Amino acid sequence: MQPEQALTGSVDKPDFQSQHIKSFVNRRSHITQGQQEAIDAWLPKWSKPYAPKLLDLQDTFGRNAPTILEIGFGMGETTEKIALARPDDNFLGVEVFNAGVGALLKRIEGSGLTNIRIIQHDAVEVLRDMIAPGTLAGVHIYFPDPWPKKRHHKRRLIQPPLIALLASRMASGAYIHCATDWEHYALQMLEVLGGEPTLQNTCEGFAPRPDYRPLTKFENRGLRLGHGVWDLIFKKR
Repeated sequence: MQPEQALTGSVDKPDFQSQHIKSFVNRRSHITQGQQEAIDAWLPKWSKPYAPKLLDLQDTFGRNAPTILEIGFGMGETTEKIALARPDDNFLGVEVFNAGVGALLKRIEGSGLTNIRIIQHDAVEVLRDMIAPGTLAGVHIYFPDPWPKKRHHKRRLIQPPLIALLASRMASGAYIHCATDWEHYALQMLEVLGGEPTLQNTCEGFAPRPDYRPLTKFENRGLRLGHGVWDLIFKKR
């Protein structure tokens, strides 16, 4: 998956550069007619627009339930399956690309899901401006763009400032679950997550894939070809 000031209320803002390096590139991407039709028909129903003010999660989902943030949900295949398997949790998906947003909207309507909401915007700005400290029960970051060339590593999503910001928005006992099929990026994730003092690894090193994270078609194909997949699960102290 590949992956925007003033605040309302008193919000603790970790030191994060105002002009952060985005982990995505603004480019024209293919969108199908069905995806565009889904955006036109259902985006107002299932999404919240970016705004530089705190999001009321209970009002957003129409109920008080644990909220899991997913950054970069791609085409929404995994998001849909997890939301179906965990109806008592709320899922807030953040994605920038139209094709992915349209694809997930189609899945939401097709499956009759009511526990997913979407914000189509840069995840760093959503976290910084819309998510109150200590409110997230979990964070999912699955297969973010690995930016494999060394000169592009600075664009990788998992960096210390972002993890510090994420951790500040997580409740005590909340979890952050990352997965990647790039070993070098997996090692960087392990170092960055392990370097955040408010987080604790749930395993010695990498974690086994939990049952709630389904295997995607892309992942299954990679495993058949002998490619590795690394999961990391840390909890907020």
